[in-house]
Amino acid sequence: MLKVYGSDLSGPSNKVRMAAHALNLAYEYIRISIRDGENRTEQYLQMHPAGKVPVIDDGGFVLFESDAIIKYLASQKKSPLYPEDKKQRALIDQWMDFTALHVGSAMSKVVYNRIFAPMRNIPVDQNALTEGQQFLDRFLPVVDRQIAKGGYLAGKQFSLADIALLSVLDPAEISKVNLSAYPQIVQWRAGLMKKEFYTKCHASYSDVFNQFLAKK
Repeated sequence: MLKVYGSDLSGPSNKVRMAAHALNLAYEYIRISIRDGENRTEQYLQMHPAGKVPVIDDGGFVLFESDAIIKYLASQKKSPLYPEDKKQRALIDQWMDFTALHVGSAMSKVVYNRIFAPMRNIPVDQNALTEGQQFLDRFLPVVDRQIAKGGYLAGKQFSLADIALLSVLDPAEISKVNLSAYPQIVQWRAGLMKKEFYTKCHASYSDVFNQFLAKK
């Protein structure tokens, strides 16, 4: 059976789990405790030399980097989430790259400095926080206009690009990223968060985060 190594608070890990559910793939989920250093063991570093999550083991085929993983899984299933047509794939790749490089990198700066740095008693990098919010202010309108065109990020069909963006925006509430200025994103996100592929992963990122805090 497919094994997914991840962390509940890791957006990339949740991206892989959401994609697996959307593809109707059974998998074994193996939680890796970053706090306890399970990602730094010799065994884990053999799978991911940088000690990050997620990683999959598909019958001995080991793969890391969440976008590479979900493309591989969808290709194995020959799924319309990542169709074989080269032009359609290119558009999906385009918006997945846009999400990772622009929205995702900005969100990570905001989430880290508003949530995880204070939690770990690490000084907040105010410059990075400000820059992250500025980039979101610049790039989220682009995403909002794109979704308005067809209802989904890469066109008129739900695809891996939507799963990638959904996972990136998952911590919006706990990191106080206000999405209300982007009605298309709000509507798109609300609809997808009701789908089984999402609810099988978690009810919401905020719920998972609050559960994590309660266990501390």
